Amino acid sequence: MLQSKIFPKTRKEAPKEAESVNHKLLVRAGFIDQLMAGSWTLLPLGWRVVTKINQIIREEMNAIGGQEMLMPLLHPREIWGETGRWGSSKDNPLGAQEIMYQFKDIRGREFALSFTHEEIVMDLLRKNIKSYVDLPLYVYHFSTKFRNEPRARSGILRAREFMMKDLYSAHVSEDDLMDFYEKAKRAYSKIFTRLGFDFRITEASGGVFTTNRTHEFQVLANTGEDIIFYCDKCDWGQNKEIFNGKAGRKCPKCKNGKVIEAKAIEVGNIFPLGTWYAERMRVYYTDKTGMKKPVWFGSYGIGPTRVLGALVEVSHDEDGIIWNPVVAPFDIHLIELPGGKAKEVYERLTKEGRDVLWDDRDVAAGEKFVDSDLIGIPVRLVVSEKTGDKIEWKERTSEKIETLSLEEILQSLRK
Repeated sequence: MLQSKIFPKTRKEAPKEAESVNHKLLVRAGFIDQLMAGSWTLLPLGWRVVTKINQIIREEMNAIGGQEMLMPLLHPREIWGETGRWGSSKDNPLGAQEIMYQFKDIRGREFALSFTHEEIVMDLLRKNIKSYVDLPLYVYHFSTKFRNEPRARSGILRAREFMMKDLYSAHVSEDDLMDFYEKAKRAYSKIFTRLGFDFRITEASGGVFTTNRTHEFQVLANTGEDIIFYCDKCDWGQNKEIFNGKAGRKCPKCKNGKVIEAKAIEVGNIFPLGTWYAERMRVYYTDKTGMKKPVWFGSYGIGPTRVLGALVEVSHDEDGIIWNPVVAPFDIHLIELPGGKAKEVYERLTKEGRDVLWDDRDVAAGEKFVDSDLIGIPVRLVVSEKTGDKIEWKERTSEKIETLSLEEILQSLRK
């Protein structure tokens, strides 16, 4: 890809209203653009990153039996009325009116924009599930969610419109649900490990989804809005909202570790929903004895656009973003300076299957280097009259510069 063709161009200054690191750097580097508070456009570079995040998620969802589909974003009031979540939380602990976008069309019919899809999946199940042989079932999709966030801030981390991967599971029993719940928890751990996060799994309340305890996946970050407590020796952890203790004390689980308090960014959550939804929406299956029983239900979410922001919050320096190679928009940033033979290098690298951003712009060398650091591609290669038949190799995470032949570079990339 020629950098002269990339839309849009980088910015020297961050937006005046930007406070968070991800807001400043992702806008300056041309990954996202703000339409209004809480609403973001994923620009070509940003979409490249999110596409790679989604592929990692997709691979792990498929590995545990998930089937990908796509559900509507416009929902009729009636389906939300079945569970009572159309109403206010003042009348129903799970009422979601305060965060739902609700409206009437020109004919007076009432609708909502999706903030989640539990009711929609339940409707699908009751149309298609008949007996125990149809279960268990695991379905997921990537879609837009709309939530009336009262304090849309922190860049793309807290938005009113955002991308979500939600997985839903249906089961014949609580044991089967909880077995899969643990499997999904392990799959989420694999996803966040592959993304390079330092994260903890913490217990939390169920919010507007369930009265049961749930689990969050929290990335340790000094700029995080959440406060979590976790053990430095075992897997115990809780969100501040349910923790009744103090940092520094012994772990309530293993009794050997120490409780640590930390700031964190929530990037995923999982919910054991039980039979609450099935009972209210009359979603039953027939067991082996011919008896009708309610379906056991679970919900599991990851926000890819939130992950995008979290990656930048925890991986940057004063010069710009530092992308993990697995999600970087390009593998290599090829910088062409006067006298450099960039075309041959570009063609050889792309023939090897490498995704290369070729800075072919007619601008000063300093501007090219500044933009390279800002965009944060893992490897920078420089060709110039000075390098001759050699190429300068520099990794974004290092100050070391090596002068190598093209063959040596190709060998290094193949390792």
